[in-house]
Amino acid sequence: MYRRLRPLLFRLDAERAHGLAVRAGRLGQRLPALTGALFGAADAGLEQTVWGLRFRNPVGLAAGFDKNAELVRLWAALGFGHAEVGSVSARPSAGNARPRAFRLPADGALVNRMGLNNDGAAAVAARLAATAAPSGLVVGVNVAKTHSPDILGAAGVEDFRASVRALAPQADYLALNVSCPNTAEGKTFEAPDTLDALLAAVADEVGGAVRVARPAPEGDRHPSKRSSQPPVLGPRSREPKASPPLLVKLSPPPTGGVDVGATDELVQICLDRGVVGFITANTAADRGGLATPPDAVGRIGRGGLSGRPLAARATALARHLYRTTGGRVPIVGVGGVDSAEAAYARIRAGASLVQVYTGLVYEGPGLVGRVNRGLVRLLERDGFGSVAEAVGADA
Repeated sequence: MYRRLRPLLFRLDAERAHGLAVRAGRLGQRLPALTGALFGAADAGLEQTVWGLRFRNPVGLAAGFDKNAELVRLWAALGFGHAEVGSVSARPSAGNARPRAFRLPADGALVNRMGLNNDGAAAVAARLAATAAPSGLVVGVNVAKTHSPDILGAAGVEDFRASVRALAPQADYLALNVSCPNTAEGKTFEAPDTLDALLAAVADEVGGAVRVARPAPEGDRHPSKRSSQPPVLGPRSREPKASPPLLVKLSPPPTGGVDVGATDELVQICLDRGVVGFITANTAADRGGLATPPDAVGRIGRGGLSGRPLAARATALARHLYRTTGGRVPIVGVGGVDSAEAAYARIRAGASLVQVYTGLVYEGPGLVGRVNRGLVRLLERDGFGSVAEAVGADA
């Protein structure tokens, strides 16, 4: 059905089409039984526990699709294992001027410069508090700095703190978007000193109660495949405490490969501050390796690139993080996950969970069920009894 609708939707501006999808989603979440019957898929081999949270399957919704937590019940009905709402900022933001979202069909990609448009942390927290928790769905909240060039330095850190203060009580996990390239000032929090200061403030905001990573059970790890790897990074002498798990979303590596030194420095800072997971990776500011003609790309202008062109880069980063942390720190793979095969490759590279966004635009809501059913077949083909057994198999 979606393949018949897609040509009509693609005649519309990308943001307008997204708005229609949101309105259709509001109807769909009023009929969860019907939606689940049409799109859902379940299998015990897809279940796993990550950060003490039970995920019914590894496929999640990436941040950016449901910025304001309006469709949480829909994501459960569509069969997602988790949904990450946001990015949410402390203050409401209208974002950048339109047009600000563009399709690159030849590449299965999107470019957006939305500018973190959202209702603000207080409104989103209230909406989540008023939404009955859908059965089987883990709900994460992605937090970013308010879209304003006037909020920098210490003010930017306090902006993050305000969001965490409001949203942590409503989140199954918190994801810090330190790598967004779509703000007007073009700054991120990925410089080592800046990141360390931010994470220290966030840890303080949640009372220092940020859980640290613990080794996975031996059955879920692959030590024989890591014997020749460099020393494993890990948290230094921190006691575990109850809290919302804290994740950090990183930028994709450059097209030439992972910058090992810079990446490992950021990873160690995160682990020292109690971060328990990484999301790899955010959108990319560059335009390397596209099939879309350069003149068409040039007319679009700046913005974050997402979708299939990021797949190899995001997979490389996931594999590197899995190796350098010894498989002890769960990874969420995002960027170009638009099929069961793409999801499986990310899992075998080291991701415990995967997320989709651009794939939904091109493949429709049936993508979730197709990926989960395909994963079951791929796991059985390779002799794995569960997703957890496949994590890092190629790392």
